[in-house]
Amino acid sequence: MATFPATVFFFINLILLGVALEDLEGLLPNGNFEEAPSASNLNKTVLTGRHSLPKWAIHGLVEYITAGPQPGGMVFAVPHGTRAVRLGNEASISQLIHVKPGALYALTFSSSRTCAQDEVLRVSVPPLTGELPLQTLYSSNGGDTYAWGFRPNSTTALLTFHNPGIQEDPACGPLLDAVAIKELSPVLPTRDNLVKNGGFENGPIVFKNTTSGVLLPPKQQDQMSPLPGWIVESLKAVRYIDSRHFSVPSGLAAVELVAGRESAIAQVIRTIPNKVYNMSFTVGDAKNSCHGSMMVEAFAGNQTLKVPFVSEGKGGFKTASFKFTSSGIRTRITFFSSFYHTKATDFVSLCGPVLDDVKVFPTK
Repeated sequence: MATFPATVFFFINLILLGVALEDLEGLLPNGNFEEAPSASNLNKTVLTGRHSLPKWAIHGLVEYITAGPQPGGMVFAVPHGTRAVRLGNEASISQLIHVKPGALYALTFSSSRTCAQDEVLRVSVPPLTGELPLQTLYSSNGGDTYAWGFRPNSTTALLTFHNPGIQEDPACGPLLDAVAIKELSPVLPTRDNLVKNGGFENGPIVFKNTTSGVLLPPKQQDQMSPLPGWIVESLKAVRYIDSRHFSVPSGLAAVELVAGRESAIAQVIRTIPNKVYNMSFTVGDAKNSCHGSMMVEAFAGNQTLKVPFVSEGKGGFKTASFKFTSSGIRTRITFFSSFYHTKATDFVSLCGPVLDDVKVFPTK
Protein backbone atom coordinates (compact mmCIF):
# COMPACT_ATOMS: atom_id res chain seq x y z
CA MET A 1 0.00 0.00 0.00
CA ALA A 2 2.95 2.33 0.56
CA THR A 3 3.60 2.58 -3.19
CA PHE A 4 -0.03 3.18 -4.20
CA PRO A 5 -0.04 6.98 -3.92
CA ALA A 6 3.17 7.27 -5.96
CA THR A 7 1.69 5.03 -8.67
CA VAL A 8 -1.48 7.09 -8.80
CA PHE A 9 0.57 10.28 -8.98
CA PHE A 10 2.62 8.81 -11.87
CA PHE A 11 -0.42 7.97 -13.98
CA ILE A 12 -2.11 11.30 -13.21
CA ASN A 13 0.96 13.02 -14.61
CA LEU A 14 0.83 10.86 -17.72
CA ILE A 15 -2.81 11.84 -18.26
CA LEU A 16 -2.10 15.52 -17.67
CA LEU A 17 0.72 15.46 -20.21
CA GLY A 18 -1.34 13.45 -22.69
CA VAL A 19 1.27 10.80 -23.39
CA ALA A 20 0.12 7.34 -24.43
CA LEU A 21 2.06 4.29 -23.26
CA GLU A 22 3.19 3.23 -26.71
CA ASP A 23 6.29 3.49 -28.88
CA LEU A 24 6.88 6.99 -30.16
CA GLU A 25 8.05 7.83 -33.68
CA GLY A 26 7.18 11.09 -35.35
CA LEU A 27 5.93 14.27 -33.72
CA LEU A 28 5.49 14.15 -29.97
CA PRO A 29 1.96 14.88 -28.72
CA ASN A 30 1.43 18.54 -29.62
CA GLY A 31 5.04 18.51 -30.73
CA ASN A 32 4.42 21.33 -33.20
CA PHE A 33 2.48 23.36 -30.59
CA GLU A 34 -0.45 23.82 -32.96
CA GLU A 35 -2.90 22.65 -30.26
CA ALA A 36 -3.50 26.01 -28.63
CA PRO A 37 -4.01 26.76 -24.93
CA SER A 38 -7.36 28.07 -23.78
CA ALA A 39 -7.77 31.84 -23.73
CA SER A 40 -8.01 31.76 -19.93
CA ASN A 41 -4.45 30.36 -19.79
CA LEU A 42 -2.94 33.23 -21.79
CA ASN A 43 -1.94 36.68 -20.62
CA LYS A 44 -1.32 38.24 -24.04
CA THR A 45 1.40 35.80 -25.20
CA VAL A 46 2.49 34.53 -21.77
CA LEU A 47 1.26 31.10 -20.69
CA THR A 48 -0.15 30.96 -17.15
CA GLY A 49 -0.36 27.72 -15.20
CA ARG A 50 1.93 24.68 -15.21
CA HIS A 51 -0.30 22.67 -17.57
CA SER A 52 -1.60 25.55 -19.68
CA LEU A 53 0.21 24.30 -22.80
CA PRO A 54 -1.57 21.12 -23.97
CA LYS A 55 0.52 17.95 -23.55
CA TRP A 56 3.43 19.88 -21.95
CA ALA A 57 4.34 21.06 -18.47
CA ILE A 58 5.89 24.54 -18.24
CA HIS A 59 8.03 26.37 -15.72
CA GLY A 60 8.84 30.07 -15.73
CA LEU A 61 8.14 32.64 -18.45
CA VAL A 62 7.02 30.71 -21.52
CA GLU A 63 5.38 32.56 -24.40
CA TYR A 64 3.01 31.10 -26.98
CA ILE A 65 4.06 32.62 -30.30
CA THR A 66 2.23 32.97 -33.60
CA ALA A 67 4.42 33.32 -36.69
CA GLY A 68 4.81 36.76 -38.20
CA PRO A 69 5.22 40.32 -36.91
CA GLN A 70 5.53 40.71 -33.14
CA PRO A 71 5.05 43.66 -30.78
CA GLY A 72 8.16 45.82 -30.87
CA GLY A 73 8.77 45.32 -34.58
CA MET A 74 10.32 41.83 -34.55
CA VAL A 75 9.25 39.12 -36.99
CA PHE A 76 9.38 35.45 -35.98
CA ALA A 77 9.55 32.73 -38.60
CA VAL A 78 7.98 29.40 -37.63
CA PRO A 79 9.12 26.92 -40.30
CA HIS A 80 6.84 24.05 -39.20
CA GLY A 81 3.31 25.39 -38.90
CA THR A 82 2.27 28.70 -37.40
CA ARG A 83 2.81 28.26 -33.62
CA ALA A 84 5.89 27.94 -31.42
CA VAL A 85 7.00 28.64 -27.86
CA ARG A 86 9.65 31.03 -26.59
CA LEU A 87 11.54 30.25 -23.39
CA GLY A 88 12.35 33.25 -21.20
CA ASN A 89 15.04 33.48 -18.53
CA GLU A 90 15.44 30.07 -16.80
CA ALA A 91 12.16 28.87 -18.35
CA SER A 92 11.50 25.31 -19.47
CA ILE A 93 8.91 22.99 -20.98
CA SER A 94 8.83 19.24 -20.43
CA GLN A 95 6.95 16.13 -21.46
CA LEU A 96 6.99 12.58 -20.10
CA ILE A 97 7.50 10.02 -22.86
CA HIS A 98 7.37 6.23 -22.93
CA VAL A 99 10.58 4.62 -24.20
CA LYS A 100 12.51 1.35 -24.25
CA PRO A 101 15.35 1.12 -21.72
CA GLY A 102 18.72 0.91 -23.48
CA ALA A 103 17.38 1.81 -26.93
CA LEU A 104 18.93 4.72 -28.86
CA TYR A 105 16.59 7.61 -29.70
CA ALA A 106 17.06 10.77 -31.73
CA LEU A 107 15.06 13.92 -31.15
CA THR A 108 14.55 16.31 -34.05
CA PHE A 109 13.48 19.86 -33.26
CA SER A 110 13.57 23.34 -34.73
CA SER A 111 15.06 26.15 -32.65
CA SER A 112 16.47 29.64 -33.19
CA ARG A 113 17.56 32.66 -31.19
CA THR A 114 15.16 35.59 -31.06
CA CYS A 115 17.45 38.37 -29.80
CA ALA A 116 20.97 39.54 -30.58
CA GLN A 117 22.41 38.10 -27.39
CA ASP A 118 24.08 34.72 -27.05
CA GLU A 119 21.32 32.18 -26.54
CA VAL A 120 21.57 28.53 -25.54
CA LEU A 121 19.00 25.75 -25.53
CA ARG A 122 19.58 23.02 -22.95
CA VAL A 123 18.08 19.63 -23.79
CA SER A 124 17.90 16.89 -21.19
CA VAL A 125 16.65 13.36 -20.79
CA PRO A 126 18.20 12.17 -17.51
CA PRO A 127 20.96 11.26 -17.09
CA LEU A 128 22.04 13.06 -20.30
CA THR A 129 22.09 16.82 -20.82
CA GLY A 130 23.37 18.89 -23.73
CA GLU A 131 23.56 22.61 -24.43
CA LEU A 132 23.12 23.78 -28.02
CA PRO A 133 24.61 27.22 -28.79
CA LEU A 134 22.23 29.10 -31.09
CA GLN A 135 24.47 32.04 -31.96
CA THR A 136 25.63 30.52 -35.26
CA LEU A 137 22.89 30.67 -37.89
CA TYR A 138 23.31 27.88 -40.41
CA SER A 139 20.33 28.92 -42.54
CA SER A 140 18.54 32.18 -43.22
CA ASN A 141 14.94 30.98 -42.93
CA GLY A 142 14.75 31.78 -39.23
CA GLY A 143 14.81 28.29 -37.76
CA ASP A 144 17.61 25.73 -37.82
CA THR A 145 16.62 22.14 -37.15
CA TYR A 146 18.72 20.06 -34.75
CA ALA A 147 18.99 16.43 -33.69
CA TRP A 148 19.96 15.19 -30.22
CA GLY A 149 20.50 11.60 -29.14
CA PHE A 150 19.79 9.83 -25.87
CA ARG A 151 19.59 6.32 -24.44
CA PRO A 152 17.09 6.01 -21.55
CA ASN A 153 17.59 3.73 -18.57
CA SER A 154 13.89 3.25 -17.71
CA THR A 155 10.54 2.87 -19.45
CA THR A 156 9.67 6.54 -19.03
CA ALA A 157 11.81 9.59 -19.63
CA LEU A 158 11.25 13.25 -18.82
CA LEU A 159 12.24 15.33 -21.83
CA THR A 160 13.00 18.96 -20.95
CA PHE A 161 13.92 21.99 -23.05
CA HIS A 162 15.40 24.72 -20.87
CA ASN A 163 16.77 28.22 -21.39
CA PRO A 164 19.63 28.48 -18.86
CA GLY A 165 20.42 32.09 -19.78
CA ILE A 166 19.71 35.32 -17.94
CA GLN A 167 19.20 38.12 -20.45
CA GLU A 168 18.72 41.80 -19.78
CA ASP A 169 15.37 41.54 -21.55
CA PRO A 170 13.44 38.71 -19.82
CA ALA A 171 11.38 38.19 -22.98
CA CYS A 172 14.49 37.16 -24.93
CA GLY A 173 15.13 33.48 -25.28
CA PRO A 174 15.18 30.65 -27.81
CA LEU A 175 12.20 29.82 -29.97
CA LEU A 176 11.23 26.13 -30.08
CA ASP A 177 9.12 24.49 -32.76
CA ALA A 178 8.25 20.99 -34.01
CA VAL A 179 9.66 18.30 -31.70
CA ALA A 180 9.81 14.74 -33.07
CA ILE A 181 11.37 11.46 -31.93
CA LYS A 182 12.67 8.33 -33.63
CA GLU A 183 14.02 5.05 -32.28
CA LEU A 184 17.23 4.22 -34.12
CA SER A 185 18.22 0.71 -35.15
CA PRO A 186 21.53 -0.79 -33.94
CA VAL A 187 24.34 -0.56 -36.50
CA LEU A 188 27.06 -3.14 -37.04
CA PRO A 189 29.99 -3.61 -39.43
CA THR A 190 29.63 -6.22 -42.16
CA ARG A 191 32.03 -8.54 -43.94
CA ASP A 192 32.13 -6.12 -46.88
CA ASN A 193 32.32 -2.89 -44.88
CA LEU A 194 33.92 -2.26 -41.50
CA VAL A 195 32.24 1.16 -41.30
CA LYS A 196 29.00 1.21 -39.35
CA ASN A 197 26.20 3.15 -41.05
CA GLY A 198 28.58 4.10 -43.85
CA GLY A 199 25.71 5.23 -46.08
CA PHE A 200 24.14 7.35 -43.31
CA GLU A 201 20.79 5.64 -43.90
CA ASN A 202 20.10 5.25 -40.18
CA GLY A 203 19.58 8.71 -38.69
CA PRO A 204 17.13 11.19 -37.18
CA ILE A 205 13.78 12.22 -38.62
CA VAL A 206 13.98 14.88 -41.34
CA PHE A 207 10.78 16.90 -41.41
CA LYS A 208 8.86 16.58 -44.66
CA ASN A 209 8.45 20.31 -45.15
CA THR A 210 12.02 21.38 -44.39
CA THR A 211 14.70 22.42 -46.86
CA SER A 212 17.44 23.03 -44.31
CA GLY A 213 18.25 19.45 -43.26
CA VAL A 214 19.03 18.49 -39.66
CA LEU A 215 22.08 19.76 -37.76
CA LEU A 216 24.04 17.16 -35.77
CA PRO A 217 25.62 18.91 -32.76
CA PRO A 218 29.30 18.55 -31.81
CA LYS A 219 30.22 15.68 -29.51
CA GLN A 220 30.87 17.96 -26.53
CA GLN A 221 27.22 19.03 -26.68
CA ASP A 222 25.83 15.62 -27.60
CA GLN A 223 27.20 12.66 -25.64
CA MET A 224 25.02 10.18 -27.55
CA SER A 225 25.20 10.69 -31.30
CA PRO A 226 21.85 10.90 -33.15
CA LEU A 227 23.69 9.44 -36.16
CA PRO A 228 24.50 5.83 -35.14
CA GLY A 229 28.14 4.87 -35.53
CA TRP A 230 29.41 8.39 -36.11
CA ILE A 231 30.90 11.15 -33.94
CA VAL A 232 30.73 14.85 -34.72
CA GLU A 233 34.04 15.81 -33.14
CA SER A 234 34.33 19.41 -34.33
CA LEU A 235 33.40 22.83 -32.94
CA LYS A 236 30.45 23.23 -35.31
CA ALA A 237 27.67 20.96 -36.48
CA VAL A 238 27.38 18.88 -39.64
CA ARG A 239 24.12 18.69 -41.56
CA TYR A 240 22.14 15.49 -42.11
CA ILE A 241 20.30 15.63 -45.45
CA ASP A 242 17.77 13.40 -47.19
CA SER A 243 17.02 12.57 -50.82
CA ARG A 244 13.55 14.17 -50.71
CA HIS A 245 15.00 17.67 -50.38
CA PHE A 246 18.61 17.38 -51.60
CA SER A 247 20.77 15.58 -54.10
CA VAL A 248 22.21 12.53 -52.33
CA PRO A 249 24.85 10.42 -54.14
CA SER A 250 23.51 7.08 -52.89
CA GLY A 251 20.46 5.85 -50.98
CA LEU A 252 18.18 8.06 -48.91
CA ALA A 253 20.57 10.20 -46.84
CA ALA A 254 24.05 11.72 -46.57
CA VAL A 255 25.90 14.37 -44.55
CA GLU A 256 26.90 17.87 -45.63
CA LEU A 257 30.10 19.33 -44.15
CA VAL A 258 28.87 22.87 -43.65
CA ALA A 259 31.53 24.66 -41.60
CA GLY A 260 34.93 24.00 -43.13
CA ARG A 261 37.53 22.52 -40.77
CA GLU A 262 35.15 23.23 -37.88
CA SER A 263 32.72 20.63 -39.26
CA ALA A 264 34.28 17.15 -38.94
CA ILE A 265 32.75 13.69 -38.68
CA ALA A 266 34.58 10.58 -37.50
CA GLN A 267 34.26 6.92 -36.61
CA VAL A 268 36.50 4.43 -34.83
CA ILE A 269 36.55 1.06 -36.61
CA ARG A 270 37.98 -2.33 -35.60
CA THR A 271 41.10 -3.30 -37.54
CA ILE A 272 43.93 -5.85 -37.46
CA PRO A 273 47.38 -4.37 -36.71
CA ASN A 274 49.65 -3.94 -39.76
CA LYS A 275 46.94 -5.02 -42.18
CA VAL A 276 46.31 -3.03 -45.38
CA TYR A 277 42.80 -1.67 -45.93
CA ASN A 278 41.07 0.21 -48.70
CA MET A 279 38.78 3.15 -47.93
CA SER A 280 36.38 4.56 -50.50
CA PHE A 281 33.80 7.34 -50.25
CA THR A 282 31.72 9.67 -52.39
CA VAL A 283 31.78 13.47 -52.36
CA GLY A 284 29.41 15.81 -54.16
CA ASP A 285 27.06 18.72 -53.77
CA ALA A 286 23.53 18.77 -52.41
CA LYS A 287 21.96 20.67 -55.34
CA ASN A 288 21.27 23.55 -52.95
CA SER A 289 23.07 26.42 -54.73
CA CYS A 290 26.35 25.60 -52.99
CA HIS A 291 28.98 25.98 -55.71
CA GLY A 292 32.67 26.60 -56.23
CA SER A 293 35.93 24.77 -55.56
CA MET A 294 35.46 22.31 -52.71
CA MET A 295 37.88 19.99 -50.96
CA VAL A 296 37.16 17.05 -48.64
CA GLU A 297 40.06 15.79 -46.50
CA ALA A 298 39.95 12.17 -45.39
CA PHE A 299 42.12 10.57 -42.69
CA ALA A 300 42.59 6.90 -41.88
CA GLY A 301 45.45 5.63 -39.77
CA ASN A 302 48.61 7.35 -41.01
CA GLN A 303 47.21 8.21 -44.44
CA THR A 304 45.52 11.36 -45.72
CA LEU A 305 43.71 12.09 -48.96
CA LYS A 306 42.50 15.47 -50.23
CA VAL A 307 39.69 15.16 -52.75
CA PRO A 308 38.95 18.27 -54.83
CA PHE A 309 35.47 18.74 -56.22
CA VAL A 310 34.21 21.62 -58.35
CA SER A 311 30.54 22.12 -57.63
CA GLU A 312 28.10 23.74 -60.02
CA GLY A 313 25.33 23.38 -57.45
CA LYS A 314 23.48 20.89 -59.62
CA GLY A 315 23.97 17.68 -57.69
CA GLY A 316 27.15 16.17 -59.12
CA PHE A 317 29.39 13.72 -57.27
CA LYS A 318 32.59 11.66 -57.55
CA THR A 319 34.10 8.65 -55.75
CA ALA A 320 37.59 8.53 -54.26
CA SER A 321 39.63 5.81 -52.56
CA PHE A 322 43.01 5.16 -50.96
CA LYS A 323 44.85 2.48 -49.01
CA PHE A 324 46.10 2.65 -45.44
CA THR A 325 47.88 0.34 -43.01
CA SER A 326 46.35 -0.01 -39.56
CA SER A 327 48.62 0.45 -36.57
CA GLY A 328 46.35 -1.13 -33.96
CA ILE A 329 43.11 -2.93 -33.24
CA ARG A 330 41.18 0.31 -33.73
CA THR A 331 41.56 2.98 -36.40
CA ARG A 332 39.94 6.40 -36.50
CA ILE A 333 38.61 7.63 -39.84
CA THR A 334 37.81 11.34 -40.13
CA PHE A 335 36.38 13.66 -42.78
CA PHE A 336 36.13 17.44 -42.99
CA SER A 337 35.84 20.20 -45.56
CA SER A 338 38.93 22.33 -46.25
CA PHE A 339 36.97 25.53 -46.96
CA TYR A 340 33.93 27.50 -45.88
CA HIS A 341 31.09 27.92 -48.36
CA THR A 342 27.80 29.80 -48.50
CA LYS A 343 24.99 29.47 -51.00
CA ALA A 344 25.27 31.49 -54.21
CA THR A 345 21.70 32.69 -53.72
CA ASP A 346 22.10 33.35 -49.99
CA PHE A 347 25.38 34.53 -48.46
CA VAL A 348 24.12 33.80 -44.93
CA SER A 349 23.32 30.09 -45.19
CA LEU A 350 26.35 27.84 -44.62
CA CYS A 351 26.81 24.90 -46.96
CA GLY A 352 29.54 22.56 -48.14
CA PRO A 353 30.47 19.29 -49.80
CA VAL A 354 28.36 16.17 -49.31
CA LEU A 355 29.84 12.94 -47.97
CA ASP A 356 28.26 9.55 -48.59
CA ASP A 357 28.84 5.81 -49.05
CA VAL A 358 31.92 5.42 -46.82
CA LYS A 359 33.44 1.95 -47.04
CA VAL A 360 36.51 0.27 -45.50
CA PHE A 361 37.49 -3.30 -46.32
CA PRO A 362 40.73 -5.32 -46.20
CA THR A 363 42.74 -5.71 -49.36
CA LYS A 364 43.56 -9.23 -50.51
